[in-house]
This record gives sequence, structure tokens and C-alpha cells, in this order.
Amino acid sequence: MKMEVFSDFTCPFCYIGKRELERAIDMAGYSGQVEIEYKTYQIGPHTPKKDALTLYDEMAAKFNSTLKEVKEITKGIAMRAEEVGLLYNFEDMKTAHTEKAHRLAKWTKQFGKESVYSEELMSGYFTEGKDLNDDRFLLKVIENLGLDVEIAKGVLASNDFSDALDRDRYDAQQLGVQSAPFFVFENRYGIKGAEPTEVFVRTLHQAAEIAGIQPILKMVGDGEAICADGECKL
Repeated sequence: MKMEVFSDFTCPFCYIGKRELERAIDMAGYSGQVEIEYKTYQIGPHTPKKDALTLYDEMAAKFNSTLKEVKEITKGIAMRAEEVGLLYNFEDMKTAHTEKAHRLAKWTKQFGKESVYSEELMSGYFTEGKDLNDDRFLLKVIENLGLDVEIAKGVLASNDFSDALDRDRYDAQQLGVQSAPFFVFENRYGIKGAEPTEVFVRTLHQAAEIAGIQPILKMVGDGEAICADGECKL
């Protein structure tokens, strides 16, 4: 089954939606049968590339709100994140221009590392307050993935893979994607936003019919109360 996921590393609902999708794939029995392609969708393309504001300051300015009001807004998002096992650390978050992080993601794709790279960036940003404008953090992730740091430095210092980002933007326009996260299943079904797990499960089953695949039997329980070979275990 093929999927496309339009997301950004600094989108709080993108990380939540990622978790909902992963949980749904496991629950529905399609582990190892879903091919996910990540597509760039920058939620803050005009964010400064240097000396970016903290998330609280940026939100206060954008919504003409007080710090207290901003914290109330993020409290609800944090509660939603906790539902899928994520602990968001809004106190330490900075805004970030994510273009170079996305270009580096396209580079990691050729090594089959794009998914784990995305997880590392989202985890670092939302739970540890890592700065995605900081090349040192991005390169540390590359090092942890066992990839060539020197080549990665070259990617960051250039405009390499900008054409791949342009193609993603074009694809988003063609599909009418105007927000993130956005999930496309078999180019037939779409989910907008971080919907509950059951929505993803239902859509996975629908897409599986198109792809012609069946869920894998998932064993539960300890399997001790059984009868076999003329003998019953009590």
C-alpha cells in the first residue's frame, strides 16, 4: 500500500498525526505493508532563517495575545499530544525555517533513512527544544543515522534538493493540499489533520482493498490455555 504524507517538522499536529498513523498501521495489521513517502509542506515559509523567535513570542505577536493566552492555546495541543504518548515541551521551542532540514531529508531518502530522520527531528524539536535552524543539531542526527556528515554539510551549504521540494509543492497544489498534516492513501483517499486512530484504521482497510493486500494476523494473549496433539494444557 502506498501513502504520501505532507508534513513539516515544526507542525505539532504533524507529529501527533504521525503517531496516530503508526498506531493505526499496527492495529489494522498492515505493519511492513505500507510504503510511506514524505512530502514537504512548510507551515512557516517566511520564518527567519537566523535569530528566530521563541514559539511563545512568535504566537503572541501573530495573534496579538499575551503570554498567558498563548500558554492556554498550547496547553490544549500538549494534552492532545499526550493522548498518543508524546510530551511536548513548548517552553523551550523556537520557531524554525525548515527548508534546509527538508532538503537534507530528501538526501537521506536515497539511503532509506528519511522516516527515522523525520522522527529524530520531530522528537528533538517538540520534546527537547532543539533548534532546527542549527546545523550542528541536523548534522548530529545525520551522524547518529550512520550517514556521511561531510556530504551532509555540503547539502546544507548548497541548494541541493531544492527541486525535490518544488515538486512536493506542485504535488500539494495538484491535490488541493492547503494545510498539514495531510495523508494520501493509494492516491484515492485523503485525511486532513491528526484524526483519531479509528479514522486511520478505517481508511487503511479501504486503501488495502485497492492495493489488493490483506492484514497480517496479529497474535494476542499468551497462548497457554490450548489443546494440541491429544493433550490440553491447564
